[in-house]
Amino acid sequence: MKQTILITGASSGFGLLIANELHKNGYNVIGTSRNPEKYASKLPFKLIALDLDSEQSINTLPDRLFKESVRLDILINNAGFLVSGIAEETPIELGKKQLDTNFWGTIRVTNAILPHFRKQKMGKIITVGSIIGLISFPNAAYYAASKHALEGYFKALRYELNGFNIEVAMIEPAAFKTSILDNSSSSITKIEDYNLLRGKVEKFNKALAEQAEDPAMVAAKVLKVVQAKNPKFRNIVGKGTSTLLNLQHFSYGILEKNILKKINKN
Repeated sequence: MKQTILITGASSGFGLLIANELHKNGYNVIGTSRNPEKYASKLPFKLIALDLDSEQSINTLPDRLFKESVRLDILINNAGFLVSGIAEETPIELGKKQLDTNFWGTIRVTNAILPHFRKQKMGKIITVGSIIGLISFPNAAYYAASKHALEGYFKALRYELNGFNIEVAMIEPAAFKTSILDNSSSSITKIEDYNLLRGKVEKFNKALAEQAEDPAMVAAKVLKVVQAKNPKFRNIVGKGTSTLLNLQHFSYGILEKNILKKINKN
């Protein structure tokens, strides 16, 4: 019997790639999108409406979902967006929106599905985080905060759900070629004191974007975690990430100096 997988934010970016990869490998994929009518006719998998910023949309998800499928085996939390900008320049309201969507929206979706998983005494929750959820970079403080929060939350949830045969895993991508920067939100207000740093960070980010890898690697990693019987919690994807994380584990100070050194080269 084919496993059924729900993946949020499946109409673009990582979500679309992951959904297509899973569908290609024989899974029954149900994706979500804010505007499914714009994409559904072009996709080989089902697409239903879901807005992570709407409690009503999330609260009605189980009823709508189980009209499409009598069973759900795996939840993949992927939907989210990026707030970029110097921390002090970013309005608190925009920061709150970042956390409301990326963190609280993801938690609400998870909580909406958990009763079903507990009842059937099985399930798997895979959440797409980011390397920035482990190592913060300048110009993305609120995005990093949202991804750090997901890392901590699901690490605790992994322990709490162990007795229900519900597995919990994180996918932590590094720099990949996606549309996340094109769809990012940022502050219009600029503080002159940060102009020098801003210029250096922009060059640093441009270099990262030029070195970014094929996002198909992320979809392949998710497929492996889906297929794994007992997946490890943290699943990192991308070149150089092992070195960075080993440095972080050994000494945050060394890692911080390396990041600053690269930025200040510009």
